[in-house]
Amino acid sequence: MESNHQLPVREHHVHQRHFDRLVMLSDGVFAIALTLSAVELKPEEAAAAHGLIAQWATPLLIYFLSFFIVGGVWMQHRRVLTHLRHVDTPMTLLTLAVLSMVSLMPVVIRVVLTAANGESGEGMLIYALALMANYLCLAASWGYASFIGKLAPDVPAPRAWSWLLRDLFVAVLFGAVALFSAHMKLAAVLLCVAGVGVRFVSGKLARRADAVA
Repeated sequence: MESNHQLPVREHHVHQRHFDRLVMLSDGVFAIALTLSAVELKPEEAAAAHGLIAQWATPLLIYFLSFFIVGGVWMQHRRVLTHLRHVDTPMTLLTLAVLSMVSLMPVVIRVVLTAANGESGEGMLIYALALMANYLCLAASWGYASFIGKLAPDVPAPRAWSWLLRDLFVAVLFGAVALFSAHMKLAAVLLCVAGVGVRFVSGKLARRADAVA
């Protein structure tokens, strides 16, 4: 005879359920954002007289560039979640911040495509700022998980710092693009130099982590 006795819900069950729901939400948001980005594709009217390739060249370039950049955000975010033992409220909020930036990408792509024929560079400025915000939120989530919340204790400190600096490096590069689009070329160059330094330190820490492993 089947027993009606229910096993109690343990704390680790609760953590696992929270983690599973966060993963499902994250994958869903990334999938929808990447799919909706294709919906924004429209041929350029100004290039209609130059043939089909000219009409679609810029929209397709922006789409595929955005797809792979957002795909890179997904890969980095997947890496963060993979190394977590559990999630807490701050980590959940930081993940939601990442997802909010990812969700905006179809709108950002629409703005870039609309402004593609302009000479002001406002479209590229918005695009670069949006991508910089994506990677800054990603860096913040990993920084909290590894150094503040101690949610990924199995990752050695050099490797954790290497991953954090790598995300910051990408954010710095997009920040430089934003400055360049805003006609602040000297500041853009200086920020690029700082980004190269961050990437150098990241690579050095990664090699140290590999040597220890």
